[in-house]
Amino acid sequence: MPNKATNIRWRVLSILIFVSFVSYVLRSNLSIAAPAMIVDLNLTEIQWGWVLAAFTAGYALFQIPGGLMGDRFGPRKSLALIASLWAVLTLVTSLVPGSSTASLGLILTSLITVRFLVGAAHAPIFPVMNCSIERWFPTGSWAFPLSLSSTGLTLGFAATAPLLAWMITQWGWRQSFLVLAPFGFLAAWLWWWYSRDNPSQHVAVNTAEVDLIQAGLLPAEAENQVVRAADDDQKATWKQVLKNRDVALLMLSYSAMNFVFYDVFNWFYYYLVTVRGFDPTTAGLATSSQWITGAIGAAAGGWVCDRLSRRLGLRWGCRWPVVVGLVLSGLFLVAGATTESAYLAVILLALCFLFNQLTEGAYWASSIAIGGRYAGTAGGVMNTGANLMGIVNALLVPTVAALLGWTFAMAMGGVFALVGAGLMLLVRADRPFDVKECTI
Repeated sequence: MPNKATNIRWRVLSILIFVSFVSYVLRSNLSIAAPAMIVDLNLTEIQWGWVLAAFTAGYALFQIPGGLMGDRFGPRKSLALIASLWAVLTLVTSLVPGSSTASLGLILTSLITVRFLVGAAHAPIFPVMNCSIERWFPTGSWAFPLSLSSTGLTLGFAATAPLLAWMITQWGWRQSFLVLAPFGFLAAWLWWWYSRDNPSQHVAVNTAEVDLIQAGLLPAEAENQVVRAADDDQKATWKQVLKNRDVALLMLSYSAMNFVFYDVFNWFYYYLVTVRGFDPTTAGLATSSQWITGAIGAAAGGWVCDRLSRRLGLRWGCRWPVVVGLVLSGLFLVAGATTESAYLAVILLALCFLFNQLTEGAYWASSIAIGGRYAGTAGGVMNTGANLMGIVNALLVPTVAALLGWTFAMAMGGVFALVGAGLMLLVRADRPFDVKECTI
């Protein structure tokens, strides 16, 4: 009787989910601390938008280097390094000078610089996770584990919102950041201790699990799962990956989706407190509930994508969750922004985020399917465009709010959602990238 396959891949995934959770605890802190920090540091909404944009700039610019790092050095070293940096930079953020000891220019420069570095340090996580999922899970079964990783990040924000809001009221934002920082070191140690770059390198993985993971791969791809060959004459650069039609379309669609994501990430808590009139504790709980619904949407979307991919193929299996999710997300966003009821707005915007996150697994599964052995680089290219859109959001939303009001500023995300759905209809996830067809 053949040996039963071990399930080490799911244990590795559980640690990836925890690392994702910690990443969002240590990057979302500024969104929750915004009302307190703006007052404490004497900043305006426009100036705060520049601080948010600095994080997104670092996050966007280091997506491709992060993907290349994952492809070159492997997920184990890469994630352990960046998780340690998250902890260090959270500690550094708590040391930003205050208005009683520094000028406004120094405060802004310090905060913008630190947040840029925070963005750069967090940037590689999802491209590198792409590398790990591509190596540890079978073809056609990527979306669900990827969506569970996204669930980790949404739960990270869900946990941070009420907890950090309470901590800030008790101790202040600086001390609260000091409490959160050690989680980065914990994530780095746990990942380094248990993970390996490839299943065949893990002492607890048996041959049956390796065979299961390699099922559906072409012979050359299966060999790559065991030994990442050093035939550099076939290595792709990010420029070659970007020249691929489907990678470019996927990046544009994901960028449009991410405008709505950054409505939630950057502004939702602030919007509830300053526009809808919620007290900080209630706003924290409402924000948490929204991210919990996002976690549900992410897990469901990945599960649906994998089932559809097995039944319909990768092209439509990856398309349907994105198209349906973005159309509904855009509709709920407009409804939530325009309703007069503050509590109904919370419900509608939570549904908006649920359907927004329904798309995550399908997007990242598409980047793996198209990118193949260059999944990290393809994911980095896709996420670069998406987070450049985050810079647009951080600067555009407060500007539009100042000119036309917060209702219009929030509702305009619905247009981006519909554009993203249309672009996804042009993406062929069933057409893998081939470096041989690309020339510089």
